Amino acid sequence: MKNRPTGLKNGEGPRHIMTVRLAILSRGPRLYSTRRLLEEAEKRDCYVEVLDPMRLSITVGNEEPRILNAGWPVEIDAVIPRIGYSITHHGVALIRQFERLGVYVANSSDGISHSRDKLHATQLLTKNRIPVPTTCHVRTWQDVEGALSRVGGMPVVVKVSEGTQGSGVFLVHSEERARELTYKLLSEGHHVLVQEYIEESHGRDVRVIVVGGKVVAAMRRRSRGREFRSNFHLNGTVESIELPVEYADVARRAARLLNLDVAGVDLLESNRGPLVLEVNSSPGLEGIEGATGINVAGEIIEHCIINQGFSNIGLDQLLRSRPGHGVVSVNISRHPILNGKQIGDVFTNVNEHFVFAVAREGMHIWKPRRTFMLRRGDEIICYGEIAKIHQQLGSWISHSIDNNNVSPSTIEFSDESY
Repeated sequence: MKNRPTGLKNGEGPRHIMTVRLAILSRGPRLYSTRRLLEEAEKRDCYVEVLDPMRLSITVGNEEPRILNAGWPVEIDAVIPRIGYSITHHGVALIRQFERLGVYVANSSDGISHSRDKLHATQLLTKNRIPVPTTCHVRTWQDVEGALSRVGGMPVVVKVSEGTQGSGVFLVHSEERARELTYKLLSEGHHVLVQEYIEESHGRDVRVIVVGGKVVAAMRRRSRGREFRSNFHLNGTVESIELPVEYADVARRAARLLNLDVAGVDLLESNRGPLVLEVNSSPGLEGIEGATGINVAGEIIEHCIINQGFSNIGLDQLLRSRPGHGVVSVNISRHPILNGKQIGDVFTNVNEHFVFAVAREGMHIWKPRRTFMLRRGDEIICYGEIAKIHQQLGSWISHSIDNNNVSPSTIEFSDESY
């Protein structure tokens, strides 16, 4: 085991000699991505092991939690999860345990869970104004006709919400075929999505690798023959590209919103700009390194070394741990009486009991001035004593209900995770 200086630059903190203990969670030690991460970690004199997630066990109790490998505690500084879809549940439980132990994990347990559920990921992205293809969740084959209309008509893409690497994704050209396919997938227990087909991006997409909020590599993927899916493992071709600023910005925001420090963001090149197709929490490295010549594995290892002293934490859970406190939001679109009002009109007695921000067009404005004017589409996000928040905003909500003549049970404060 060798020692090495940290990767800190001047002004980033004290330099000292250390060896980072790094674990790569992977069931495929011979896979290209796993081998490359192992190789780059060893080059940097890390103590590194490839651990099979299915051979690790969890001990939970009132005492210090543990993760065991063949009966021995796993003691490491950083984790790179390479969790396959088939073991998502166990893999996420392991990541959650590492987080509880204060270990840095390149991708959070919540991030992996969110990214594996295409519907949930799409909901999070669209809530924060990240552009995506129009998508409908269908519960029965009878829902197909309405879904086809809402996504713009034939052809459409029918997919399962939990598929990976292009599996469970179909391009459908007729309503009859869409009904048959939906019925089959539903009968197999899948959650089915009907998605807008982006004709101008047929057979190609852009894969962007984001590490630590920074774009480190990008490539365009193209399908071969009649195949419309462009995945590299489906024999698609890849080429390096100069990523436009707009595409880079969307990719970074998508990775950040899903709480992924290492992500492969797939973008469609549409006439209305980049559309997020999918965000992958375990992106393959072979295609992107071969196409670009960029040492993506090295970037991931460097990021883990720099961040190994920090661990992820679920902010929402932390904020709710204090009795009587929590996070609530009020959507201005649902309460039009607030549209055009200034913050000073709404919050007449702002004090230490709570803090708030305004979410607007994918951004958060913290502690806006009293003259800040609310508008349709804004969302007020508050943290603090729930009773105090309701006291400040309750009268406005009541006026909104009265003016719209709706049942109070349908318009109320909503709990959100931010």
